[in-house]
Amino acid sequence: MKENSIEYRLSGRYALFTDPVTKIGGEKSTYHIPTYEAIKGITQSIYWKPTIVWIIDKIRVIHKISTESKNVKPISFSGGANDLSVYTYLRDVEYQVKAHFEWNMQRSDLEKDRNENKHFDMARRALEKGGRRDIFLGARECQGYVEPCVFGEGEGFYDEEELFSYGLMFHGFDYPSEKATQKLVARFWNAKMDKGVIIFPRPENCSVTREVRNYKATNPNVNVEATQ
Repeated sequence: MKENSIEYRLSGRYALFTDPVTKIGGEKSTYHIPTYEAIKGITQSIYWKPTIVWIIDKIRVIHKISTESKNVKPISFSGGANDLSVYTYLRDVEYQVKAHFEWNMQRSDLEKDRNENKHFDMARRALEKGGRRDIFLGARECQGYVEPCVFGEGEGFYDEEELFSYGLMFHGFDYPSEKATQKLVARFWNAKMDKGVIIFPRPENCSVTREVRNYKATNPNVNVEATQ
């Protein structure tokens, strides 16, 4: 394993990797597989510093993909009674994740902090303790758990399944804090799973993108201020 790479087991009773199309109404429905952005957020919850950017290489689906619908009452902010909605979750999920970090080139002020061994050791220790922050599988009500593993070890439900395509799927966001841009950009990709393994393209290799909103970085080396 490279000195900037970690491998971990990710599991939980429920997960909600929301399809953005279903966020418009009161009901939410999960993708059948995690999004790149969700796994990146989970990896950042294990260990993160502004000096680094996590790149998700691939995931392996261990358990059978199954869903469960629940009736929920989301909070109504427009007044009146709360409406009853149906959320569709993934149930009993387990994945193996392989990710590595690279330097955040937008933070030139942190160049002296680019010590690969230091960040690898800190990430490894944080992973062994279950992460520095709480792990959520796409939504706050979906508690997750992480622990070190060796990617590819053990049996998975889809180990013998041939290539399966999920079509166009949300990949993640490009933020000005990590990219030389003044816009928030959504990325999409044609998701595929082969023998239970999903290999993510790098963010810059996603050919389908959509500008979401303008972002104005008042000081790229400190923070990013969102503007309408």
